[in-house]
Amino acid sequence: MTYEPTVLVTSQTAAEIHLAGEVDEVFASTQEGLRSRIVESIRLMAASAGEPVTATVVDGATRWALVVSPDGSFTEATAPAEDAAAPLSAAASAAPISAATLADGPLRSGGTRREGAQRGPTQRATPTVDDLLNSRADRARPRATEGWRGALRRVTGGAISPRPGKAEQSRLDRERLVQRRLDAPRTIVVLNPKGGAHKTTSTLLLAATFGTQRGGATLAWDNNETRGTLGWRAQHAPHHRTAVDLLDDLDRFTTPGHASLAALDTYVRTQVDARFDVLASDEDAAASSTIDAAGFDRLHNVLSRYYRLLIVDTGNNMRASNWVAAVAAADQLVIVSTVREDTAASAAWLLDGLREKGFDHKIDEAVTILAAPSAKPDRKLADRLERHFSQVTAEVVHVPFDPALVDGGPIDFDALSPESRDAWLTVAASIARRL
Repeated sequence: MTYEPTVLVTSQTAAEIHLAGEVDEVFASTQEGLRSRIVESIRLMAASAGEPVTATVVDGATRWALVVSPDGSFTEATAPAEDAAAPLSAAASAAPISAATLADGPLRSGGTRREGAQRGPTQRATPTVDDLLNSRADRARPRATEGWRGALRRVTGGAISPRPGKAEQSRLDRERLVQRRLDAPRTIVVLNPKGGAHKTTSTLLLAATFGTQRGGATLAWDNNETRGTLGWRAQHAPHHRTAVDLLDDLDRFTTPGHASLAALDTYVRTQVDARFDVLASDEDAAASSTIDAAGFDRLHNVLSRYYRLLIVDTGNNMRASNWVAAVAAADQLVIVSTVREDTAASAAWLLDGLREKGFDHKIDEAVTILAAPSAKPDRKLADRLERHFSQVTAEVVHVPFDPALVDGGPIDFDALSPESRDAWLTVAASIARRL
């Protein structure tokens, strides 16, 4: 696919990215933050295209080219005077400035365009500390650590240091996506109204992938209105408190001077090796309390202060108020199904219902996971399900069967096969790309 985006700067903290008739809004709290988000958006296009992407940036009457490489390095240059006078409507649909035109302009690698500044051809752009730091990052190129390339590098002591092969580079690109900086907390909600659809397993494996790659600040949250199994499948903790207990004591976390992450540790179950926390649902068979929409919203508001990523496992009752509240709060929906007719039909029915409820945009951006139920899944059925869900959600990712997940007990993340780890990294990267 050829990417020819146009970036329309609407204020110092907001911009629109126009591409192929669609508009993606970008916001930030500062002008520098907005620049970073614009560059990251164009970098994702470059990573997808496998080559640098040239965007046309329009800010009032000024228009310039921004060239971003898949590794995040970029250059920018002000357009010639006759281009700067182009009307805004024409600029929004114009093709990017060509590489030849860009080469004639004053390039600044990794630089920031100052508001209203116009540099003549004889003026010199004074480098800043950001330019110094960015130049160090630009010079650093990945070195192979795997396969024959990695072996050659080790044998020669680094004297011969080839670039990573295709497979290793793919992994590095996906890891970079998962590790991308977020400017605010994000909520990922995992859905399928049928039991046994792989929701809880998916929630835990996504949390483990994000946790190990990002270094923590990730929560897996069981949002069943009564009892779920997330707490059972997580590694055990020295306490049995659940979301109900936290909700009962939530005031202590809303009072300045009393709230702390250490105090929250007595309610969540830390998964030390995978670097994420688990908030279990009610596990008392005799209890009569439930968590409703108001309870979910209160918990979500407080937990968002402590965690960068909240990955929410849901129950099977689409009519439960806390279920609906989770969908409403989601920044990203993840639809999960095993490669089975009944489970897939349940997922398709769910999507139809969500569209009727007005969640069209969230469904259009959703990621679908198709999990193999056995070592030899039905290939024809898998292909048919992929065709269906690829038309109603943004992306479909397959994950393989893994014997380490079969027994239904606490998941040993170290026991997962390399194929499973790679597949879940792909899933996490697909989700992270949209956060």
